[in-house]
Amino acid sequence: MAGCASEPLCQPCVYHEEAFKVELQVKRPLVPLQLTPEQVALEMLCLCGQLDLLIRAQMQEFQEQLGQGCNPEESDTFQARGSNILDQMLQCLEHLPKPMPQLEDYLDMVGLLAMFPRVEVFLIQGSPVDMLEKPPMDDYWSHIGKLNQLLVLSQQLEEDIRHLGSHKYIAHQLSVLYQVVSSFRGVQLFTETKKDIEANFKHMKQSLVGEDGSRHEPQLAAHYIDWILEVTHGLTSAVLSLPDELTDDIHQAVAFMSQFAS
Repeated sequence: MAGCASEPLCQPCVYHEEAFKVELQVKRPLVPLQLTPEQVALEMLCLCGQLDLLIRAQMQEFQEQLGQGCNPEESDTFQARGSNILDQMLQCLEHLPKPMPQLEDYLDMVGLLAMFPRVEVFLIQGSPVDMLEKPPMDDYWSHIGKLNQLLVLSQQLEEDIRHLGSHKYIAHQLSVLYQVVSSFRGVQLFTETKKDIEANFKHMKQSLVGEDGSRHEPQLAAHYIDWILEVTHGLTSAVLSLPDELTDDIHQAVAFMSQFAS
């Protein structure tokens, strides 16, 4: 029996790369956002800070390579993360009114290149270069880290002294808190707090030493609890209010955010 021929159900298409090309959207948000010019400026501040830290880390790696007698080479991580940050910067610019400015022109216009000179050199040369003079923003992250540490330690100590059944480790926590307070050199705001802790710490710690064989968990007397709560409350209030004394090392960033924050 002879088979009968029929027309194919479909004809395969020839693959054309350009016609079937799909733009990757992996790094874009699922829900499209429209940023205001003020929000773009603040986002750019964050991205410049990230890129500056990345450059500093790569420069440190260069120094380690030189110390080992190797020729300095950029790491794959630096190239990938640096490219990713630049892509995010360009995406931010898309939210600005048309015509969209060039990245370097925009960063210069809002003052971010002056704040992050390493970023400026990187945009021009395409490679990480360190500065002969230390830029003021280099102290930003360490200062913010100390402020955050002071806030978290104060809140944790206050929480523990209120709710824990044992005050066994309160002296240690207060000691750590004192070290962080002491790291803020020249800050008059914390001078009285340091003196207060120094005057009371020894007796407070001694009060937690129980008798040998005692089954009772160590507990602070009420007046010591009130005193520590007063210390932690004062430190927490100081960090949250951010007086001028605590913003000297982050003045540039604060001034920038004050300019663009709505």
